[in-house]
Amino acid sequence: MAKTLKAWYGGTFDPIHYGHIKPVEAIAQQIGLTKVVIMPNNVPPHRPQPEASSSQRKAMIEVAIQGNPLFELDDRELQRAKPSFTVDTVEALRKEQGGAQPLGFIIGQDSLLSFQSWHRYADILTCCHLLVTRRPGYSLTMPDTQQQRWLEQHLAADIAELHTLPAGKIFLADTPLLPVSATAIRQRLHQGQPCDDLLPAPVMDYIIRHGLYRR
Repeated sequence: MAKTLKAWYGGTFDPIHYGHIKPVEAIAQQIGLTKVVIMPNNVPPHRPQPEASSSQRKAMIEVAIQGNPLFELDDRELQRAKPSFTVDTVEALRKEQGGAQPLGFIIGQDSLLSFQSWHRYADILTCCHLLVTRRPGYSLTMPDTQQQRWLEQHLAADIAELHTLPAGKIFLADTPLLPVSATAIRQRLHQGQPCDDLLPAPVMDYIIRHGLYRR
């Protein structure tokens, strides 16, 4: 029986918003994903620590994806007290899923541009494909010719490769450019400004009920 691509989507999700959800829905439709596993991290190594607690971020994801059959939640990284390095996670997923199963890890274009600064970045592609969503304001080419050459060497020639090869390809998706960021949402909430158009209503309700992102 043919194996189809399974995909994971990591991040801080502080809070989860439409800029997370809608591009992933678009990439799922574009390449034929039936399930995307959202995996919030606990201690992100490359950015400031989240304002909301692990349990609060998990709860916001749960209410955001409730009733959406595309998404499910994997909270394994929230159980870690140490920094969440992507390579550790994808190596664990590869061991669980077996050597032949095609695996994908969804990142934004901003993350791709800095990907070669990630811990053991080269090992990540031995475990999974990178599925890249577009982000407003970020270049579609890498910072220098050497990194651009690396990108072109790994680009998927067609979508079928993502479903037949277990790992090693990079797919640049044509996803909607949504000018939404968790940082901007937190800033607006700190200032008491509305954010109803930027994130699902159940997430906004949770933020209000629990008094999150106030200053």
